[in-house]
Amino acid sequence: MSADVQAKIQELVSSAPVVLFMKGNRLFPRCGFSATAVEILKRCGVTDMPTIDVLHDQDIRQGIKQFSNWPTIPQLYVGGKLVGGSDIMREMYESGELQSLLDGLAKPAD
Repeated sequence: MSADVQAKIQELVSSAPVVLFMKGNRLFPRCGFSATAVEILKRCGVTDMPTIDVLHDQDIRQGIKQFSNWPTIPQLYVGGKLVGGSDIMREMYESGELQSLLDGLAKPAD
């Protein structure tokens, strides 16, 4: 991965508290896993997060996998850190852990 692609991905990951790299966008997911990720975030009250459509940029599509050392898409970033893909998101949602993580973004640090 080139330094330019890595810098661009770092900028995207840091651009908002919640960022989702996916196939399609939050309004029109283009795979079932991406649709699941968007739905989980909606259920957690996150409806206006940036979504990066990896189908539009091959460098980002391959680069995000190297950046995160995570082989699949979608990839959720919260607070600039990788949370995981749709399976991990589902597990965290079902346990309440994802909601707690997302709620923690809105609260000032102690």
